[in-house]
Amino acid sequence: MADHSQMKLGKRAPRLPAGAPRLAKYSASLPAPPVSVSWADKLAALGMMGNDSLGDCTCAAVGHAIQTWTSQASVEATIPDSAVLSLYEAVGHYVPGQPQTDQGAVISDVLAYWQKNGVGGHAISAYAYVEPGNLSEVRDAIYWFGGCDIGLALPTSAQSQDVWDVPAGGTAGPGQPDSWGGHSVFIVGYDATGLTCITWGALKRMTWAFWATYCDEAWAILSTDWIEKSGAAPDGFPLAQLQSDMAALTAGTAVPRSVSLTDQQIDMLTDAIQTKIDGLDEDDGVVATDAATNAASKPWQDLNDYLNAPRQKT
Repeated sequence: MADHSQMKLGKRAPRLPAGAPRLAKYSASLPAPPVSVSWADKLAALGMMGNDSLGDCTCAAVGHAIQTWTSQASVEATIPDSAVLSLYEAVGHYVPGQPQTDQGAVISDVLAYWQKNGVGGHAISAYAYVEPGNLSEVRDAIYWFGGCDIGLALPTSAQSQDVWDVPAGGTAGPGQPDSWGGHSVFIVGYDATGLTCITWGALKRMTWAFWATYCDEAWAILSTDWIEKSGAAPDGFPLAQLQSDMAALTAGTAVPRSVSLTDQQIDMLTDAIQTKIDGLDEDDGVVATDAATNAASKPWQDLNDYLNAPRQKT
């Protein structure tokens, strides 16, 4: 029986940047991917990449992605642990020798840094959000892009499972999502029964039920290691459009998505905001004076006023 109880995690809550490309926009017209695929068959030298002693799983996943792509393209390349550590210092604000700074990182922050700066001499051109609940989209990401960078809200039950699965007791108790913590892994294959990921320097299987219950974010990454060297980019895939959208986002010119809320949703928001306003004088760090409370509540009150402005009923 597996014992992962002493392993490090380190994925912070998901954050989707405004205007981030979504894979569905580009993959909708592609032919269906095969029923199974594995990009792990040529991997040989997987390593912990610091994730045995640090919560740098989001950065270790970068190293494992590079290994996967290059093993398929030509010769497996392993970036040094020092490059993974430097990435963690940059995106997770980790300071070596100060364990209190080992607080993990956000996957989208890691991808943004990687796209802008490269990691260990390896670059990516773009990345796109994958809807975890759309399994066709998930398979597209793994097949067309040579893998998928994902986040898991791991349950405590995952500490002792040889194959990650929803425990017999379901999502109660040790099966509760995030009861262990957030973890990032790189997916290298799938078949009818589940998926294969790289974590803690080894291949690990998970069932589709586990994915559906505990995966809280997923990303397709367009890597020069995968596209330029292996030639594995599919004919007809709109890579240029994805790269253009990514460049616009990086430059801060991406068009934000419009949001349409129902009256019920607006009412829910205004109720929540009013609760926040009513409780500001009890919040830690807010001095309980009228002036301080009014200053702290103004942005919330302005938002509440905007939401309560006259609107056409739906």
